Amino acid sequence: MGDWGPIFVSVVLFILLTPGLLVQIPGRNKVIEFGNFHTSGLSILVHAILYFALICIFLLAIGVHVYWG
Repeated sequence: MGDWGPIFVSVVLFILLTPGLLVQIPGRNKVIEFGNFHTSGLSILVHAILYFALICIFLLAIGVHVYWG
């Protein structure tokens, strides 16, 4: 069967790093705001950079593999 590790890691990080859902870096009034459901262009850029960095760490450096079946 196929390797589900990259898909699992990508989906979990996408949910956790959606700007404004759980956390927004930078926020409107503070550096970090939690659960405000707002976003900005700068926070989208910061979250995209964090997402890319964490994907590289988990998939390339650590090598997460999940086999199903």
